[in-house]
Order: sequence, then structure tokens, then C-alpha cells
Amino acid sequence: MSDLYCNKAVMDLFKLDGRVALVTGGGQGLGEAMATALAQAGSAVAVIDINFSNATMVADKIKASGGNAIPVKCDVTQSDQVEAAFSDVARTFGRIDIAVNNAGITLSGPAEDMSDEDWKRIVDINLNGVFLCAREAGKHMIRQGTGGSIINTASMSGTIINKGFYLAGYCTTKAGVKHLTKALAVEWAKYGIRVNSISPGYMRTPLIAASLAHPEIVEEKMVNTTPLGRLGEPQDLAGPILFLASDASLFVTGHDLVVDGGHTAW
Repeated sequence: MSDLYCNKAVMDLFKLDGRVALVTGGGQGLGEAMATALAQAGSAVAVIDINFSNATMVADKIKASGGNAIPVKCDVTQSDQVEAAFSDVARTFGRIDIAVNNAGITLSGPAEDMSDEDWKRIVDINLNGVFLCAREAGKHMIRQGTGGSIINTASMSGTIINKGFYLAGYCTTKAGVKHLTKALAVEWAKYGIRVNSISPGYMRTPLIAASLAHPEIVEEKMVNTTPLGRLGEPQDLAGPILFLASDASLFVTGHDLVVDGGHTAW
């Protein structure tokens, strides 16, 4: 067997031709980057977002580059909307093979000042929303009987507490996502469904827009605490998400893939 053939076979593991993926929170930032990467690898992609204009913009970009994508509007905290959105994707493309449950928010401030409403909101979106979407993806994949890959967006903040920031709600919900991922991985392994999470570090996205307006905060609290010495870019998740979505990770489940420039290695 030639070296050229071996190399080609290995690279084929990462191809997603003929598969169908969906990405919640796909209308901007990390979600947009992951949806674009999946499409470039050959998958049809449903860009799901509560902001339909953002979802449409991303889907149009993918189509303009030769990919296959549709926009879908959905509030991930509403189970009826989640069910309808996933059914729409399955009806349009015939199946669901990959589900990236990425929609999330961050709220900062001292815990003693956090209102009941803010606490419930971040839990509802970051944790409940991930469960509702994972549950719906699981239902479709179990019915299909061909397995699948579910990827939940957690955060390095689910492993550590961000020094100098007040993120009790964010850290708590992301830790919950990591453990939910493990529970679902064990429960659905018998169906051939792999469930993993991805944990970004400090990334240059709208989620940290307030901090980006203060370069001194970015330098001191984010860049200087990251061994690689920079913020992550959304495109830094392209390779990791493709690995978890594809056959390259067929024996990987219940795993949290940290993409943080080494922050949690200190």
C-alpha cells in the first residue's frame, strides 16, 4: 500500500459528504465558524438561531461558497420550537447526523447582585437549552438507527473559574454541560450516538464584546493568562469541531475537548 494511498485514506476520515448537520447559535461567532467548517467538509448544514436574519446571513455565505445550507429560527429554551426546528431540518434534508448545540450567553457581575431573573435566564439558555436540543437530536438519531454525533459547546469556564471576572452563572452552567455530555454519552452509546463537548477558552467573539472595548483588560486578564499569548479566533474551532463530527473520532465519546491556548494548563 503506497504512502499516498495511506494519507488519502486518513484524510477521508474527516469528510462529511452526504451528512446533515445543524448548529444552534449558528448566526454569529463560534457557531458561524463551526457551521462553515462543517459545510466545507461536505455536510449540508442547518444554521439555527433565535435571530433569523443572522442565520440567513450565515446560510447565504455558505451557499455562496458552494455549500448547502438553510436558516432556521428557534428559541432553544422552548421545547416546542426545538422540536419544530429539528423536524424542519430532518424534513428538508431527510435526516440528522450531526448536532452542534452551541447557543449560549454570558452574564457577568457579583453573585450577590445577580437577580433571580438573570440566574434563571442563563441556566435556561446555557444548560436547559443544550439539554432540549440534545434530547431532540437523540430522538431523531435513535429513530434513524445509524448513530450520529452530538457536540455540546461547554467552556474552559466549566473546568476553572475565570480570574478577575464575575461569572458564577456562566461557570456553573458550562460545568453542567460537561457533565450532561458524559451522562448522555453513556446512555446513548448503545445506539451508536457519540456525545462530546468542546470547551473554548478566551475567543474573539461577540460574547466578550464588552471586554474587547478595553484593550488593557484583554491583555492582562485574557492574553497574559493564555500560554500561547493570544485570543482564540472562531476559526480555531474548525479543526476540533470537524474531528468530533467526523469518523476521525469514532471511538471518542463522553469527552470534553478543551481549545484554550493552554489557559487551563497553568
